Amino acid sequence: MSRPARPAFDPELDAVLATVSEQVPTVTLDMIPALRAATLPIDATGADLEAAGVTRRELTIEGYDGASLQATVLARSDHSHAGPGIYHLHGGGMIAGDRMVGVDQVVPWIVEHDAVAVTVEYRLAPEHPDPYPVEDCYAGLLWTADHAAELGIDPGRLIVAGASAGGGLAAGTALLARDRKGPALAGQLLICPMLDDRDDTASTVQYDDAGTWVRESNRTGWTALLGERRGTDDVSIYAAPARATDLGGLPPAFIDCGSAEVFRDEDVAYATGLWRDGSQAELHVWPGGFHGFDMLAPHTAIAQAATAARNAWVARLFAH
Repeated sequence: MSRPARPAFDPELDAVLATVSEQVPTVTLDMIPALRAATLPIDATGADLEAAGVTRRELTIEGYDGASLQATVLARSDHSHAGPGIYHLHGGGMIAGDRMVGVDQVVPWIVEHDAVAVTVEYRLAPEHPDPYPVEDCYAGLLWTADHAAELGIDPGRLIVAGASAGGGLAAGTALLARDRKGPALAGQLLICPMLDDRDDTASTVQYDDAGTWVRESNRTGWTALLGERRGTDDVSIYAAPARATDLGGLPPAFIDCGSAEVFRDEDVAYATGLWRDGSQAELHVWPGGFHGFDMLAPHTAIAQAATAARNAWVARLFAH
């Protein structure tokens, strides 16, 4: 059977893909320990934070089912008045990563808008399958909202944000916040979010062997999270937000992805569902972008355009 036609990678991204692919191999269940042991090229370091003038405070908060979770609070060193809040959830396919992965994307919002970010160490699959990850994320949101005054956060300007699996968990957390009547969110920022376990879109077929997070890696993540329930009718909308049939009553969303990645079609469908049900969404599909291109190749022109569009959305939201 011939491979379906697919959008080519952006030429500048294509030039760096060979190197990037070595750092993000196709993931199978037996590779999870090695994946967790590796240092991802998208980890924010203490030096990064210090250079930006951002302080870091470590805490232990209560997660789902009374578990203790590590969390980090990030703020400008001169933060003194209530400002916008960012509840951040890291990526890693539901199976890897830590709370500092992807924080580099958040730091400019802390610096430019005097925002305070909370990033939480939710428990990972397969040791902690659904519903642990998304319920931990929701518990962290509750903690953040309950401690807004102490943290220096204006509760009316609190958003949830995440990339990849973190984007999917952010969408699931927003759905939980809607259905459990709080906390109120001013926005949801979903960067190339992992939303759909069903593995049946055109884009997942097109990118089964090319890019960074390929089809097999995606199946591994969902299998770790859902086990034999993956792809069946027994999957909640909070674990796989693409399953939701009602996307009304949700906070404004920003969604972006590349045209050359597995998640393209499910991300476009989620934005369409938000519009269908009366919610607001801004959608960007960057031509020739592979999964996570803005984090893995931030020097490229398309990555800089994607980052600028995202930062502009955050600026408009926080201005209200």
